[in-house]
Amino acid sequence: MRMLAAVDHVQLAAPPGSEEKLRAYYGDVLGMTEIPKPPVLAARGGCWFQAGDVQLHLGIEEDFRPARKAHPGLRVADIEACAARLAAHDAPVTWDDDLPGHLRFYSEDPVGNRLEFLQPLNRR
Repeated sequence: MRMLAAVDHVQLAAPPGSEEKLRAYYGDVLGMTEIPKPPVLAARGGCWFQAGDVQLHLGIEEDFRPARKAHPGLRVADIEACAARLAAHDAPVTWDDDLPGHLRFYSEDPVGNRLEFLQPLNRR
C-alpha cells in the first residue's frame, strides 16, 4: 500500500513583519505567484507562493531563527540563468558539486532561510 502521493507544500518560517520582503523575493525574483491563504490562516501573517506544482508557505514565527541546514530543494530548468538572476538581486550563490548527476547551488531568502537550487544533468 502506497500511503504518500506527493509533497503538498513546504513551509519555512519568517520573522514578524517580513511579508513585503518575502513577496519581493519569492514573487518578483523567483517568479512565483502568491496564492491566497484561507482567512483564518491569513490572520496569522505570512504568505504562500506557487510555481507549477510547487508550493512554498512562509509562516510567521515570533522567535524566528532561519533554517541553516534544513531546506527545500528547488529544481530549475536553467540553473545558470537562475544563479545570475539571484546574484543580480544581491542574493548569495554558493555552487556545490557534491551531488552526482546534478548542477546545484545554495542561496538564502531575504530572512536567511537556506534554499537549494538544482538541475539534473542530461543523461544519455
